Order: sequence, then structure tokens, then C-alpha cells
Amino acid sequence: MRRHLLAVALGLALFAAAVVSLPGIVDVVTGAPPGDAVLARPAGYLLLAPLSNTLDAMTFLSLDRALAFLVTWVLVLAVLGAIRRGTAWRRVVRAVLWALVPVVLAVAAVLMPRPVPRLAAAQPGASVLDFHAHTEASHDGRRGWSLERVAAWHARQGFQGAYITDHNRPFAGSNEAAIRLLPGAEFSVYRQHVVVLGAVAPFDLAPYSRDTPGMVELFAELHRQGAFAIASLPEYWRNHRADLDQFVAAGVDGFEILNCSPKALAFPSADRDDVIALARRHDLLVTGASDTHGWGRVTCVWNLTIAGTHGFASNHVVGRPLALQQGDLPAIDAAWSQLWLMFRTISWPERISWLTWIVLISIWRGPPRRKGRWPGFGILARSVGPRDTT
Repeated sequence: MRRHLLAVALGLALFAAAVVSLPGIVDVVTGAPPGDAVLARPAGYLLLAPLSNTLDAMTFLSLDRALAFLVTWVLVLAVLGAIRRGTAWRRVVRAVLWALVPVVLAVAAVLMPRPVPRLAAAQPGASVLDFHAHTEASHDGRRGWSLERVAAWHARQGFQGAYITDHNRPFAGSNEAAIRLLPGAEFSVYRQHVVVLGAVAPFDLAPYSRDTPGMVELFAELHRQGAFAIASLPEYWRNHRADLDQFVAAGVDGFEILNCSPKALAFPSADRDDVIALARRHDLLVTGASDTHGWGRVTCVWNLTIAGTHGFASNHVVGRPLALQQGDLPAIDAAWSQLWLMFRTISWPERISWLTWIVLISIWRGPPRRKGRWPGFGILARSVGPRDTT
């Protein structure tokens, strides 16, 4: 039991989490599983579920929780490596190598190509869209993050279209990529980013960058050019929480209620509910945004846009509970609460993959062996290591 303590603990955690499981995706407005969409996980994703789930969970950390997660695990693994038996030199090397594990996983979450889930929508007339995405044309976009790569990133996850909303650089639109790329922009004005849906000509943003009353006049200018104005997260939540009625009076067309950027993931659910209620009262659009800049392989949100409708009823925001709960969880416990939340949101095929890997690794490590022998599976443990000549 002592030899397999970690394996037993992981197995118990997987079964305990299944008792209080959460759906893999929910309708962000209602909190219930969407009846018109499912999260499809490819075979490669399921085969490598322990790695796939862990990298997803790290991707969906808010900024403060991501920092706490990394610092905690670096310290814990460094200490565990240092206190194990061995020479002083071996303990130092082990501590350094173990401390690097969460750092390597963080880099993998940001950069490593891998299978990812996709949203499969079953509702007739619904299009799966992203209302907020960037390319290398944005000042903070990843170098080489071209229109083609943005389109391929979205297509792998079930999107049928994406608005290209580079910072202060209107995009005219292109249909030559893997999915339809739609015209848009993201304007930086007074303490607010405004996502533009539709084609607009460049114009001077200075009049909208002085104060809140001047900023909200931007909505009328966008309407004059035939575009929609969406208030972006986290800016309206952090800087204009008391000004949202001014946004509505000036003609804002909608609000983001889930944005996958680390800063925006800290949006508390109580504030989200208030914005949803405001949008419902005034029949305004609510949207989800990947806000991809080329970092990370997965999205936390999709939009099911219904043809022939408008306003609040025209779009269903479908999100991952892992991301939705970031604003309600303290940063200090991120190292374990994020993993527990991850276990609660995985499907049974993913749990079976986890349990299979736990059993295989336990068998590989399990048989007692004399000093100098290598690990192996069952009888192989006696044959693959150096021959005992004593």
C-alpha cells in the first residue's frame, strides 16, 4: 500500500470526483448542459487523457491562480526531491529536475501541438462562431500567427467562423482559409476595449479616449458604419462596473460574459449574472471569446449563433466549467483545487484512460527488484535489466 500510495490516492480521487461530477460544457446563461451541442474528444485526446486533461486545466487558470499553481508545485516538488534518500548531489539534482516538471507542463500547455476537443452542434440553423480572435497583426499576437493558422486553430475545435479583431487594425475579411474569417477589430479607448463586429474604415480614436462619456460615443460611430459594438472583458468589469447603464444608453450592442484570456477568467460568477440580467432586460447580445493571440491550444468557449434571430436570444454561449469557476476560487489553493475541478469535469472515457495509465505504471514499478535491475512489466522485470551474477 505504501509503495502504491500515489496510485491509490489518484484512483480514489477519480471515483470521488465522479460522484460530484460536472458536465464538460454548460450553457453559460443557464448553467445547464446545452441540449444542442456536445463536446467531442478525439481518440488521441482520450488515449493521452492524463496529459490532455492536465494541459487543459493549466490553460484555463486565471492569471493569479496560474501564478499560485506554478509556485506551489515548484516548491512542493523541489522539497520532495530534496528529502528523498541519496547523496547530497543526487538530492540537489533531483530537486531541480522535479521542480522543472510544472514549468515544462506550463510551456507545453502554451506551445505543444496536441489533440483537442471540438464542439459538435446539432441545432439546425446554428453556426459555431468565435467573436474575438487575434493574429500576428496585433501588437501582442504570437509571431507567425497568420490568418491560416488562426483558421486552422478554430477549425480543429469545431468553429465554423471567427471574427478577426486585431488591436486597432480593422480586418476586411477573407474566405480562403479553413473556416470563414469575418471582418472586425478591437479598439482601445478610454479604459475599455470595444470589439467591433463588421467592416469599418479606420478613424481617429482620440475623441473616445478621454473619459467615459466620450468613450461611449464610439458606439454611435460604429453603428453609423454598419458595425456592432461589444464591450470586452476584463475592462468593463474592472474599470466600468458602475458605468454599464451608460453603455446601454449609448447603444452598446452586447457584452462578453466569458473570455479565455488569463486576466478575463477572473470574472466572478455573481458579476457575470448581473451582466446577463442587464443584457436580458435590454435585449442585448451576450458573447464568448477565445481572445486567442496564438498562445495555448484549446478554447474555453464557443458561440452557437442562431440564424434569423437577434438580440439576447440570438446567441448561446457554451463554456467549460473549468474556466467559468476561476473567478470564484481563491488563488492560494489553485495547486489542488484546479486538479479537483479537472477530475470533476472529465468524462468516463477519460476516467478509464486515467485508471488504465495508473494501473500500467503501477505494474511497471510494482515488482520488487534487486539493486541494479531495471523496471519492467511482470516477468519482463527479470529479463530486461543487467544480469545478476552474484
